Amino acid sequence: MQPTQALQKAFRKLPLTTKDINKGFYKGTRTGSMGRHTKFGGYVIDWDKVRTYVVPADLDSFKLTPFVTRKVHPTKGRYQGYAMGPKSPEFYLDRWKAENGLD
Repeated sequence: MQPTQALQKAFRKLPLTTKDINKGFYKGTRTGSMGRHTKFGGYVIDWDKVRTYVVPADLDSFKLTPFVTRKVHPTKGRYQGYAMGPKSPEFYLDRWKAENGLD
């Protein structure tokens, strides 16, 4: 039994899933392979397949602009009084008490 031709045409335009096709279907992520698998379970990288991105030499006169403005400076946290900075256990406990109340 098959669906009507109108339903088959609409179904063909939908993306395939593993529920639509029998076992053995692997959808993947459309990234392509960067090498090959060995018979011992390893992976060998083929450096001819690895993507390389070329940055233009003269970025100052480059016409395209980035999505983020270049005027944005990274913000740094303030950890005065804590010797280890953000990794300090005292900082973690003080922040937890400030956000969750005393326990």
